[in-house]
Amino acid sequence: MKTYKDAIKKSMNFLAQDPKTLFIGYGVKTGSKGGGFFSEINESQLIETPVAEGLMLSLAIGLSIEGYKPVVFYERFDFIMNAMDALVNHLDKMKTISKAEYAPKAIIRCVIGGKSNPFFTGVTHTQDHTEAMRKLVSFPVLKPTSKEEMLEAYIEAYNSDKSYMIIEEKDWYAKTI
Repeated sequence: MKTYKDAIKKSMNFLAQDPKTLFIGYGVKTGSKGGGFFSEINESQLIETPVAEGLMLSLAIGLSIEGYKPVVFYERFDFIMNAMDALVNHLDKMKTISKAEYAPKAIIRCVIGGKSNPFFTGVTHTQDHTEAMRKLVSFPVLKPTSKEEMLEAYIEAYNSDKSYMIIEEKDWYAKTI
C-alpha cells in the first residue's frame, strides 16, 4: 500500500470480501469503475445508478433493512446535498422513529474534488462539507488524513452497527501520506 488511493482501493476490496456488501453509485460499474476503486470487485456487488443522489441513499437504506451492507459512493461530496432528506431524516433517525424496529446502516463514501489538478473541476465539485455533516448526523463522519487512517476507518465502519460517512481528498490520491 504505497499511496492514499491504494489504501482506499484496499479498503473497498476488504469490504467486498463480504458477499452482503453492495457498492451503490454512478460510475461504479461503468467507465473507469469509480477511478479504478471497484475494478477487482465482483460485478454482482456493484449497483450502477443514474445521477440521483437521493435515490442512491434511499436504495441503500432499503437494502440495509433487508440485511445487506451498502456502501454508497458519491464521487463529488458537493452532491450529498441532493440526498439530505434520506441522510438526515431517514438514515440517521429511522432507528429512533421506528422504536428500533428498523436500524439501517450504510457506509457513505464522499470525495472532495481535486483542486490542484490542471483540469480544476470548479467550486461546485470541490467543497468540503465535513463540519456541516458532523453537526447534521449522529453517526461518525471521518476524514482520514493518512493511508493507515483510511484503512482503519473502513474496518471500523464495517465492524460497527452504526452508519459512517468517510470523506476523501482527491488531491491526496497520489500522496504517500
